[in-house]
Amino acid sequence: MTLVLSNEEIAQILTMELCIEALDAMYVEVGRGLALAGPRIDLVAGTQTLDGAAADYGLKAMGGVLPSNGVSAVRLNSDIITWPERAGFIRREKTPAANGRWVGLVLLFSTRTGEPLMIAPDGFMQRTRVAGASALGARYLARSDARTLCLLGSGWQAEGQVEAFCAVRPIESVRVYSPDPEHRAAFARRMADKLGKRIIAADSAEAAADGADIVAAATNSLDPVLQPEWIRPGVHLCSITVNEVHPDVVDEVDRVAFHTKEFTKEQTFRPAAAAPVVQQRPGWWTPPDAAFRSRLSDLSEIASGHATGRQRSDEATLFVNNIGMGLQFAAVGSRVYEEARARGLGHELPTDWFTQTVRP
Repeated sequence: MTLVLSNEEIAQILTMELCIEALDAMYVEVGRGLALAGPRIDLVAGTQTLDGAAADYGLKAMGGVLPSNGVSAVRLNSDIITWPERAGFIRREKTPAANGRWVGLVLLFSTRTGEPLMIAPDGFMQRTRVAGASALGARYLARSDARTLCLLGSGWQAEGQVEAFCAVRPIESVRVYSPDPEHRAAFARRMADKLGKRIIAADSAEAAADGADIVAAATNSLDPVLQPEWIRPGVHLCSITVNEVHPDVVDEVDRVAFHTKEFTKEQTFRPAAAAPVVQQRPGWWTPPDAAFRSRLSDLSEIASGHATGRQRSDEATLFVNNIGMGLQFAAVGSRVYEEARARGLGHELPTDWFTQTVRP
């Protein structure tokens, strides 16, 4: 039988600690050449929102194989994407056009039989694995005594980031900033109640970043939000996309680590008269020159001992979660699947519905 889970059921299982444990083991295997991460592929075409506004349609796929767990996984997204400008920043926003809902799936397969083990939405798993990567970046690169966190962003991803940093460092206080005063204030109240931490809404990004041990961006901005003037001895900076990082930050920090150095992203575009494809923007991260790559390590290299993390307390460090890996969904998804089976969660569908008697 193939297990079908909901985001709500996954949230009961997937703690930040479980996610970090699963990802850390996975990165060790990647660094040792024992796991396979495929490219992320984005197929982008012009479309319209339901009210006729210009938009892009994106079909995204990423996969990976984790032989030690006996699983592979594919993450699929079918998105309607718009590019509004808010508070002076261009943003990439997914529109919930499917009856007010978004479309994203994780398919988990057995590498022993090939059959589908689990079908699940990607939402909660996606947020937690992004945050888990940031947590590991902080574990390897942030000072062990980091106690103050600046968080730029107060949306869905930002919630996971607060939990992640609190899981790996003795965070005592958090200053959060986003352009909407009501949204950041509500975020601060909600997360303070959830985590039992001192979380305050800052009036500006500069006020939030001032003196913080960790400065983390978790936005959907396509313009830089991490600024070089916030670099000081001992600080750790983190972003969940390359767009969030000002190019001077990369040049001025002492140590830079990416999520992955493979830059595994392939895009195919059909130009549309309706909307510009903003994803095509060039940036400091591509093409990576030799000098840049010589300064760079990634999580798999650090986790497997082939590269070093922070070496001195006064180093300024940067972790860039430059691109997602389908392999993360194999690592985290297999743990979710095992726990769900043990707890009797989810609904079962006949695996015969997803297999066939005709040779493909």
